[in-house]
Amino acid sequence: VPMIQSGGGSVQAGGSLRLSCEASGRAFSRYTVAWFRQAPGKEREFVSALNWDGRTRHRDSVKGRFTVSRDSTDNMVYLQMDNLSPEDTALYYCAAGGNFAVPNPRTFTFWGQGSQVTVSS
Repeated sequence: VPMIQSGGGSVQAGGSLRLSCEASGRAFSRYTVAWFRQAPGKEREFVSALNWDGRTRHRDSVKGRFTVSRDSTDNMVYLQMDNLSPEDTALYYCAAGGNFAVPNPRTFTFWGQGSQVTVSS
């Protein structure tokens, strides 16, 4: 499933950004979709996930600040990021086809191209 990301950019701490991930064929009604991020020199880490049944999960450090959702066509998934901090600076990826209960990036089959998020203090 080809996935195309958009959004991202640079903001000051406390600001907001939204990332989008577009697929086709109502892919997000059939797959778990997750967001991962990778900062320079660090491993790729799980951020948030949206299961095909609507359940969501987030890493502890973004709970209450990040929201993952999809639109009614099931072809778009969004990561709304509020109250951003410099620690959120990373390259963000959407991914699909993996395991919602254990969102290890190695279990995800389809990947977006990545979106840079930079948060300045």
